[in-house]
Amino acid sequence: MALLLRNSILRRWWCIHNSAFSVRFSSHDVKPINKVLIANRGEIACRVMKTAKKLGIKTVAVFSDADIDSMHVAMADESYRIGPAPSRDSYLKQDKVIQVALKSGAEAIHPGYGFLSENMEFARLCQQSGIIFIGPPAAAIESMGIKSTSKAIMSDAGVPVIQGYHGEDQSLEKLKGEADRIGYPVMIKAIRGGGGKGMRIVMKPDEFESQLDSAKREAIKSFGDDAMLIEKYIERPRHVEVQIFGDTHGNYVYLFERDCSVQRRHQKIIEEAPAPGIPEETRKAIGEAGVRAARAVGYVGAGTVEFIMDVNHNFFFMEMNTRLQVEHPVSEMITGTDLVEWQLKVASGEKLPKSQEELRINGHSFESRIYAEDPAGGFLPGAGQLHYLSTPDPGPDVRIETGVRQGDEVSVHYDPMIAKLVVWGENRYSALQKMKSHLSSYNIVGLNTNVDFLMDLCSHPSFIQGNVHTDFIEEHYKELFPQKGITSALISQVAIGCILNDINQAKKAAVLSMDPFSPLFTVRGIRVNHHLRQDLSFIHNEKDLVVTVTHQSGNHYGITYQDETQKVTVMDSQENLDGSISLVCNIGGGIHKSKIVISDADVAIFTRDSSHKLSLKSPSFLAELSGDSSGISSGSAVAPMPGVVEKVLVSDGDVVKAGDPLLIMIAMKMEHVIRAHADGNVKKVLYKVGDNVKKNAVLVQFQEES
Repeated sequence: MALLLRNSILRRWWCIHNSAFSVRFSSHDVKPINKVLIANRGEIACRVMKTAKKLGIKTVAVFSDADIDSMHVAMADESYRIGPAPSRDSYLKQDKVIQVALKSGAEAIHPGYGFLSENMEFARLCQQSGIIFIGPPAAAIESMGIKSTSKAIMSDAGVPVIQGYHGEDQSLEKLKGEADRIGYPVMIKAIRGGGGKGMRIVMKPDEFESQLDSAKREAIKSFGDDAMLIEKYIERPRHVEVQIFGDTHGNYVYLFERDCSVQRRHQKIIEEAPAPGIPEETRKAIGEAGVRAARAVGYVGAGTVEFIMDVNHNFFFMEMNTRLQVEHPVSEMITGTDLVEWQLKVASGEKLPKSQEELRINGHSFESRIYAEDPAGGFLPGAGQLHYLSTPDPGPDVRIETGVRQGDEVSVHYDPMIAKLVVWGENRYSALQKMKSHLSSYNIVGLNTNVDFLMDLCSHPSFIQGNVHTDFIEEHYKELFPQKGITSALISQVAIGCILNDINQAKKAAVLSMDPFSPLFTVRGIRVNHHLRQDLSFIHNEKDLVVTVTHQSGNHYGITYQDETQKVTVMDSQENLDGSISLVCNIGGGIHKSKIVISDADVAIFTRDSSHKLSLKSPSFLAELSGDSSGISSGSAVAPMPGVVEKVLVSDGDVVKAGDPLLIMIAMKMEHVIRAHADGNVKKVLYKVGDNVKKNAVLVQFQEES
């Protein structure tokens, strides 16, 4: 009864609010935006700046200490420091962002996505400060940001809603009782959630309490609110979302739907538009439902209404993201629009550039999110420097959305996304072929990425057929994570690349020396009546590889690997401007093409089908001289990625069992529980709450039981 009364009050409040909203914009004044502040970082800040510059609008950037040399700072007309690296001390500081806007004379603030983009307090603060907030009214953010409220509003608006509990009683007994009533599996969600934060799937009753605790901890850190809702979990669902747009004149349109079903950790990894296999009547129905949702809250600007769709194309409202989405480029590609331009025009008081009748679907588009992460290691996020970065050539049908350059750092303090690769084709198959081809040209050295995984995903028969759902990766795990060894042909090319790199370095040293014709530079290991032979030692997937290269004559080599020798002829080799080496080799009668990148001891080989990363193994005497000690005690718990210690759960001397939680880390805005791998006693806890830790740092030492 209390819930029904509250929903009734909400509906009455919205009627009053929407009436006031209409009066507020009745004059439809157009206020041109001459300067905009982008309250964000990375690729979205750069994306907004590109459109602003195209429209002749000046741009203002804000940056933390970690981003002083970043790409978005370099692109902006003006830039201002707002605090230390952690986002809570910089990008989430509302007062500092407002101060910069007022100081710089920016008439508007574009929040991008994440950070302050869905913060109703910030939207109100902008309005109170006389600054245009490029987003919806604060009241719309408030209602759509609280899932329990949004469900009630959507139900009244005739938008299908999934079964669940959205009440105020947040006791464990009540939430668990509602889960039992709904029936397992259920989904626990933070009412202010988004981006997979504060979300857990519970398959059995005995898992409920631990999953609830974990979701609450994550929600508090991400949103400052640990209130939860419970929903029925639809197995094998599709995640289909509708791009909507509204203006201050009461006009609304939908720019069709996107399919974002293939996800890991409840976060999207590849998106496409339009959704494959959707009947036209369903496409129209879900688009119109999205518009009803927007109209119900007096929405203004770009927004996304997310739906869960079952195998029969029945769809149910999930949530509304009151901002521009990461995947908005695929909607732009199929409709020929610039949604950031629409945002700027609508925020200044102009009408929507197009009506619903003028919008048409043209072709198909894919977006791949390229992350610093380890797919085979559970998609754990990574951080570090981009020692080498080479991308496909952009064009009308290929977009590179990024905020980093070669040499930049992927910071532990922020999301590990490096870039978005967006392609367009006349149909789904041609777009997918382009995506696979261009992914092979996205070459990165310095940290683990998901590029190879995306290539395997795009080649999977079920994905090619469009048979997608949110459990796609789990269902096809074996095919998507094959055991990939390195072939003799690949290791031969790696060895040749290393030899040629040594020759190139010697030539450069000769040019810079006082005696460029000295045999010390120009002659390599000559012995009369003998072929030059070199042994190269590599580490690949933690295994030692030894390759023997015999230089026979000219461009002919003998490569011995795993007791087999094959002839290799270098047909063409070229050192590129970025320092990489392009190779064409005849290996056993087959022509092989590759690119070799060498960065210190790291060696990478890139082909059309995959990539492999190796390390040149130093001689043992050099490792001893440098004091290198890479061994980690078997009785230690180590950090699987760089991060910050959030909570320490044990003390020196504690007895632990295998699987017991030792501490909790936060890395790239995600929570990771570090557990004991064996029974034993805690010898020493080496870090405290708030400490930054590097990958493979020993966190807890303990003595295993005999």
